[in-house]
Amino acid sequence: MRILSLQGDRVGICVTQFDPKQLERGLVSTPGALPTMVAGIISVQKIRYYKGTVATKAKFHITMGHETVMGRVAFFGITGSTEAADLTSDTGLSFERSYMYQDELFSEMSKVDSGDEIDTTDRSHLPSRQYALLEFEKPVTCIPACLVIGSKLDTDIHANVCRLAFHGCLLEPITDAKYKETILPKLKIFKNKMREGVIERLLDEYSVIGRSLFKKESNIQTFVGLKVKLSTGEEGVIEGGFGQSGKFKVRISSGLLSATLEQLSVTKKKSKGKTSATEEASTQNAATPSHQPIKVTLAFKRYIYDPKKLMIQ
Repeated sequence: MRILSLQGDRVGICVTQFDPKQLERGLVSTPGALPTMVAGIISVQKIRYYKGTVATKAKFHITMGHETVMGRVAFFGITGSTEAADLTSDTGLSFERSYMYQDELFSEMSKVDSGDEIDTTDRSHLPSRQYALLEFEKPVTCIPACLVIGSKLDTDIHANVCRLAFHGCLLEPITDAKYKETILPKLKIFKNKMREGVIERLLDEYSVIGRSLFKKESNIQTFVGLKVKLSTGEEGVIEGGFGQSGKFKVRISSGLLSATLEQLSVTKKKSKGKTSATEEASTQNAATPSHQPIKVTLAFKRYIYDPKKLMIQ
């Protein structure tokens, strides 16, 4: 006679050639109902009583279900201004959305003193939602959407500190052992990047030559078409390299401002011809600091798991 067991029933199972000392506690389920994960993505919140920094790339004890394993964490989130209109009441993860990389997990409270909560006065720089990628040192079998707790259990038990660092809910179990090649490239976590150089000289009222933005060995062709901004306010586009020393040409379609043209024209005149050391010294002494070098800035973002390392503006 076949007897059906349901959730909550106590069931004895006979397993041959099995050492019971190797299993302290386990799970029984319908085949395929419980994923065995090598990594996972969770919604996450910092436990405000934890005084330490919860940093990306740090290792924590991760408790999920009946298991506690070591795992490495990487935090990312949605800032207050990032896709604010797209936020809904759920905390779900979307592979179509872009997320900001975080060096650490932020707390909603700036300070906790004797158990009293003190609100931060300015939260504009804080993410409105935070997530974490967990990479486990050994596979974990757990129910979907389970509670996740991160802690520092190796902290001195006699120290009067909270050892629980963060908690969250499992959103995306990752079971593919090759997830770094198959799953992570789909996860759009970006870092904001910025490079700064200087304008060396004027070509014409629509073009300038810049330097110190790239190294000599850099392939400037990969930057062609990217937008740059001058410290004087003009915006332009990198047209290509200029020579073999890492210099580059910038095209400003709207034309340079008259003040910028004047400053670069003076610089161009001073660079023409050869002067003696005495004349050069006297020129430098007579020069006023009012004309600072014109800086050129290249701002872009790069997705950290993009195998092609493309630059996005």
